[in-house]
Amino acid sequence: MTTIAFTGGGTGGHIYPGLAVAGELNRRMGQGACRIIWIGAKSGMDRSIVEGAGLEFYGIPAGKLRRYFSLKTIPDFFKVLAGFCAARRILRKEKPVLLFSKGGFVSVPPCAAAASLGIAVFTHESDFSPGLATRLNARFARRIFTAYDETARFFPEKFKGRISKTGNPVRGDFYAADAAKGRAFLGLPEQRILLVLGGSQGARELNELVRDNREELCKNYAVVHQTGAGNEGDCAPNARYRPYAYIREEMPHVLAAAELVLGRSGAGTVWECAALGKPMALVPLSGNSRGDQVENARFFEKAGAAVCLTGADLNNENLVRLINALAEDSHRREEMAAASRKIGRLNASSEIASAIMEFIQDE
Repeated sequence: MTTIAFTGGGTGGHIYPGLAVAGELNRRMGQGACRIIWIGAKSGMDRSIVEGAGLEFYGIPAGKLRRYFSLKTIPDFFKVLAGFCAARRILRKEKPVLLFSKGGFVSVPPCAAAASLGIAVFTHESDFSPGLATRLNARFARRIFTAYDETARFFPEKFKGRISKTGNPVRGDFYAADAAKGRAFLGLPEQRILLVLGGSQGARELNELVRDNREELCKNYAVVHQTGAGNEGDCAPNARYRPYAYIREEMPHVLAAAELVLGRSGAGTVWECAALGKPMALVPLSGNSRGDQVENARFFEKAGAAVCLTGADLNNENLVRLINALAEDSHRREEMAAASRKIGRLNASSEIASAIMEFIQDE
């Protein structure tokens, strides 16, 4: 049986695309011909998501990679070193033919460990510009997959021959989503739905904006609000407002049922919306972040699939005005949906799975 290792984690955006590729490999190769293991952070959400998808999970110590010095830099360095040693033991024992990385700081030690053992590394970057983890992992990688054509310019020239644009992997469940099932889960059989997504861990700023303007937003829509665990607040659900800490298995169907999505612009969010052709109002995380969400949002806005609110433009008045304007303009929503659907036609899971299988066959 062929063993393939996957790595990545820290957020759902670094896990779910990897699971999409794993699912495609299992579908093509058959469960009996392919054994997939996942190396992720031993603490946090990684284990529950991966094991929930039916894959074997191996936890390692994970230290955050920083571009600046802080009091946590030194202890995190030793966690990264411990993660490398743990990953190397796992890879030596399990003997995968290839390691596929979906990024996040936990992925760097396994990629380095695989390279030290002569195991091939493939990596994928979901965002418009590569994060530090991908920049490091690219040094070990034989193939570098990107979601956008423009991402290639951020890598050194010597890497260009290894880079392929594939789009961002999206789980097959999204392509088979059923709006009727989403409405049944929500108990909203007929209402127009505004789906609010702050990412798998929620978003405080976005949550506060929605709560402050809940009555206005609910005039045109039933608002389904994924808040993130522990961020539910004191807003009780009613016929027009449905808060959820986290929507997991039902998310594809809930997204299919939505007329409009208001959310952050993490790679997972925007590409899952694109897979279902959803128009988006995006509030990217900025400030102390490296700017990847702003870049993602601007790409989708330029393509006509989204409208973006950032900086001084992001306030209660503008948010309500934007959502109401989109609610009242069906032609504009249809144009945005068509642009979103055009981007979402890329099937990254299939392309990456094909590349992995071709490599295995050539070995």
